[in-house]
Amino acid sequence: MSIERRYNPIDLLPDVAVGIKIPLVGTNGNLFDLSYSTEDQAISNLKNLILTRRGERVYQPLFGTTIQDSLFEQNTESLIASIRASIVDAVSFWLPYINLTELIITPVIATGASRDEHGITISMKVAVNDTTANVPITFLVTPSSIEVI
Repeated sequence: MSIERRYNPIDLLPDVAVGIKIPLVGTNGNLFDLSYSTEDQAISNLKNLILTRRGERVYQPLFGTTIQDSLFEQNTESLIASIRASIVDAVSFWLPYINLTELIITPVIATGASRDEHGITISMKVAVNDTTANVPITFLVTPSSIEVI
C-alpha cells in the first residue's frame, strides 16, 4: 500500500513571499530574509523542527527533536541511533512532505572560541515530495550550541 502525497505549491506569484527563512538573518545581512518558493520554505521548516527542543513549544509539546537532550551523552552507537530515530520520527510526523534521502550522523571534535568540544554533525539530504533535487543540510551539535553549517 503506497502513501498518497499531495503537493500544493503556494508560490504561484513570484513576488509574494510564502514564509520566513531560517536563519532569520540572511547572508546579505537582512533581518527576516523571506522565502519565495515552497521548496525554500520547506527547508526552513525542517531547520526549525530540528533546532527546536521537544517540549519547548507551547501547546505543541511533541514538536521538535530530542537532540538537545543528548548533548552530554557519550558518543556511542546507541546515541547515534537515538538521534537518528528522533529526527526520522519528527520529520515523518510533522513534515510528511519532506523525504530524508540521506541521514549521516558523525562524531567530531569542534574547535570553539575557547576550547575544543566533542560533538556530532548531522548531515542530511532532503527532497520535497520527490519534486526537487536533493538539498544538503548540515548541523553541528556541541554542548554549547546547535547550529546550521
